[in-house]
Amino acid sequence: MTLAFPNRARSFDDVRNAVRFLGYDGMFEIRFFVEAEALAKGTTHRTRMSEAQYLSSFDTMLKPIHEAAKKVYAKYGRNLNVLTISDLA
Repeated sequence: MTLAFPNRARSFDDVRNAVRFLGYDGMFEIRFFVEAEALAKGTTHRTRMSEAQYLSSFDTMLKPIHEAAKKVYAKYGRNLNVLTISDLA
């Protein structure tokens, strides 16, 4: 099956310091997190960004995030995946 992202919902997870989103492989829900560090890449923020800023950065980077998520999922096939700054390079 091909990984798809029909649900545009995302949320910030304070515990993981990452943005959480979902993908679907057929009927299977696949969980993803994008580390905050990866979302701050290329910004001028030197201190921790706000939740709204992380979510805005996620929205701006949506296409490359989905492409990275597909690569990571194809490589590992896990139901929980964490995208790092190196995955978005």
